[in-house]
Amino acid sequence: MNESELTRRLAAETLGTALLLATVVGSGIMAEALAGGNAAIALLGNTIPTGAILVVLITIFGPVSGAHLNPAVTLSFLVRREITIGAAIAYVAVQIVGGCIGTWAAHLMFAQDLLQFSSHQRTGGAQWFSEAVATFGLVATILGTLSRRPEAVAYMVGLYITAAYWFTASTSFANPAVTIARSLTDTFSGIYPAHAPGFVLAQLVGAVVATVVFGWLTPRQSCSPDR
Repeated sequence: MNESELTRRLAAETLGTALLLATVVGSGIMAEALAGGNAAIALLGNTIPTGAILVVLITIFGPVSGAHLNPAVTLSFLVRREITIGAAIAYVAVQIVGGCIGTWAAHLMFAQDLLQFSSHQRTGGAQWFSEAVATFGLVATILGTLSRRPEAVAYMVGLYITAAYWFTASTSFANPAVTIARSLTDTFSGIYPAHAPGFVLAQLVGAVVATVVFGWLTPRQSCSPDR
């Protein structure tokens, strides 16, 4: 892979993750403002745009970078030796940067203070286990679909995250870059910064377990653009 190709892939990962976070944070702000104090309606208003934008982002950025948009997904491909260590580190770095940019973009769109830190408490064994389960399911969805119906990955990921918002106690962050970026917004979708490391660790564990399990369950099929 030459430098120009890597640059395009990193640009796609940056832009894609930024748009994902702008959607997650922005829809959370809008949903909370319109829900009239009804938490279920606010969560639904946050869920639907997130699932929808994932379908769009994976469809448009998948052919460019693989549309990881998630360090846990990149870790899975690294474990499967479908991305080099150098490229994986670069992917993770730009995913985190893109996530922060997307969060700040949402703040600007809704006339919020640009720089914030969340006060939303999200911690404890149930929350951590939820994140491990959520990320296990996300990576399982990606690897399982890639092995049989690769053209359906965007739709399967969007549907999975839509469901996981509601069946996990943590509302399925399932993404370390998303978790870090959401610690920088004191709005509906935020997480207290000191609680983010527990989420990230659980997400990485869930990703590795899913990678091992689905490496055994499904035949190997190269699915990363960095082959």
